[in-house]
Amino acid sequence: MALNNTYDARLVQQETAVGAGVQILLLALLGTAIGLGPAGWLTGLAFAVATWAVLSRALHRTRPCSFGPANRVTLGRSILVGGVTALVADSFESAPPVTVFVGLTAVALILDGVDGKVARATGTSTPLGARFDMEVDAFLILVLSVYVSMSHGPWVLLIGGMRYAFVAAARVWAWLNAPLPPSTARKTVAALQGVFLLLAASGLLPFALEFAVVATALAALVWSFGRDVLWLFRTSRTWETEVAEPEVRELVAS
Repeated sequence: MALNNTYDARLVQQETAVGAGVQILLLALLGTAIGLGPAGWLTGLAFAVATWAVLSRALHRTRPCSFGPANRVTLGRSILVGGVTALVADSFESAPPVTVFVGLTAVALILDGVDGKVARATGTSTPLGARFDMEVDAFLILVLSVYVSMSHGPWVLLIGGMRYAFVAAARVWAWLNAPLPPSTARKTVAALQGVFLLLAASGLLPFALEFAVVATALAALVWSFGRDVLWLFRTSRTWETEVAEPEVRELVAS
């Protein structure tokens, strides 16, 4: 029997609809367990709708034959991030229970290392899956930095905002869009951001140690981004030189 490798919009889009439904169910559970306020509900619902809309559009554009097991893991992680987002929004009025907040965040961080392994093991790695994974990671870091900034100051927002600032800069300077070489150091620094921010948010450490942990995370991130930007800049200059010099020699010879 031949396998069906054609795009089935109905089946693929059902996955995103189920994800949105589970997100709402998680919000309802949080509301029942801890009394989620209006800010948390509205933010959580906005996150669910935005995730569904963006992911549905991306799936329609790329037209995969199936949603894939790795994307299901990432979608599950996205649902947990939506719960964390709702708790952080609600924290402007009342602090969320530490156990619930830490539990949801910890599971989301642990699953960050699962979806990639699932994709490689099942041979279902795709650019869409990698982008989906990266966006969920970046948003979780942003949300955690917002939460930690309430106790340590707005400078913590640099951690969550740095990736988005890089994306914005890449719209102005095209050379920032060039692909970067694989780097274990970059992956390690990115993974540590969530762990360090969660440690600071858990309230388990003395304030001074929390400050040191967050400052270390920021310093490592600045180093990582700075190294990559410098590499991209040098690579762009090298490429311009290699292309421009033959053109100049050709003009002179003519």
